[in-house]
Amino acid sequence: MTESQVKQVDTETIEDEKENMTIVDFKMVTFSLAGKDYAIDIMNVKEIAKAGRFTYVPNTLPFVLGVYNLRGDIIPIIDLRKFFNIEVPDREDDAVENMLIVNVGEQVFGVVVDAIDKVLGIQKSTIQPPHPLFGDINIKYISGVVESAKHLYILLDIERIFNFKFAKESTAVAAETYTPPETAAGEAVPASERPAPAAASESAPKAAPVSAPAAEKTAPADETESADYKFVVEELQNLKKFYVSPVNETWCKTRFKEWVQEHGGKAVQLQSAADADQFLKGFTSRNTGVLWDKAYAEEIYKLLPDNSAKQLIVWNPGCGQGFEAYSLACVLRRRYPDSKIRIYAHETDLLSVSNAPLLTVPAKFAEDWFSPFVTKKVTGEFTFTQDIKDIIMFEYHDIMNSNTLPMVDIIFSRDTLSFLTPEAQNAVIADFDEKLKGNGIVVLGENEQIGSGSSWGEKTVGSLTYYNKQ
Repeated sequence: MTESQVKQVDTETIEDEKENMTIVDFKMVTFSLAGKDYAIDIMNVKEIAKAGRFTYVPNTLPFVLGVYNLRGDIIPIIDLRKFFNIEVPDREDDAVENMLIVNVGEQVFGVVVDAIDKVLGIQKSTIQPPHPLFGDINIKYISGVVESAKHLYILLDIERIFNFKFAKESTAVAAETYTPPETAAGEAVPASERPAPAAASESAPKAAPVSAPAAEKTAPADETESADYKFVVEELQNLKKFYVSPVNETWCKTRFKEWVQEHGGKAVQLQSAADADQFLKGFTSRNTGVLWDKAYAEEIYKLLPDNSAKQLIVWNPGCGQGFEAYSLACVLRRRYPDSKIRIYAHETDLLSVSNAPLLTVPAKFAEDWFSPFVTKKVTGEFTFTQDIKDIIMFEYHDIMNSNTLPMVDIIFSRDTLSFLTPEAQNAVIADFDEKLKGNGIVVLGENEQIGSGSSWGEKTVGSLTYYNKQ
């Protein structure tokens, strides 16, 4: 190769490198877990820190190390190694940990890893789809893999890990018209993906099926047998992962008839997520996503049957941010003052279940029926008494996965089944049957039912219903 040819090759190499530098369109922070290379999108990283002496919070998940005061903000600290079931040596209380301070939506978390490497810029097009063989973690938490400088990095989907989904469009929330479900208990639909409040702006309409000419159409005797109803059922599933089944079809059929009247018999099909939210308005149970008001608490109190057992076990799948679990704990303490009570509060939304033990009580509730169950902190904030906190065990758990719960006296699962596939609904109801004691009860959402023709008994107290074994 001549000198001129060498210079030409060197020039081409330099130009290629310059071109590669100019098209870097993705930056990630790299780190290691158990000797393997991982990375997350730098847009989710607020800062890098070293810290220790975390404040322990009782009744939290094994991978929650505690909370930490980050310049005045109290943030939860998650050990990513424990989350992925990676063996971690016993740590000393004053041990300093490597942390990524990450933003997930409006929440801030500290994520503990083995070591933090560097910030790496890559071309987004070089990210390859994940494969089950990459890493020791569930593939659903991996957004892709990328090779750089002879290192293979596993790119984690931090939003998926924390079960968070950003809104795809700017919306104006009309909270007074619709209260979204507090949570989902099945992996099929995280809490953040439940129906959102009705929005002022809508996403692009979805093309509706072409209807037959009016002269050729014959209106069915029952509107819920029409093609429009079937289309609505399909779109509720597609847009909101809401599955119409015997669990909720009574409500759905009644709501569809109202929907037809509201629209004057025209444009009744759902063409956007906002339409689906509007259709589902009124489905969720009262006092969802908030601490219960006195009237609702009294109804639940009257619903609970007599039970003289010294220990009561309660299962609360889909506990959300903890409002339901704490409200239920207070009602149970009133109803069964002499019993030892344990609530297993399960949720697949990591943000919610991690923050639940830190819940504070607004003053207006502390002065209401909750007053015997709250205490005032030195900061002036109200929190639940230690007795109430000790009742609840918050756990990150998918209702579709097996668990080691003891036999339970009460299953409290509002507005959860409807967001599982019909097959999953049947499996969960069978699980209820297996885990419920002979004298136990199941409470579902106010617009849900176990289904006619089942082996369950049904009893209504006031406006609420519970189910028991026949």
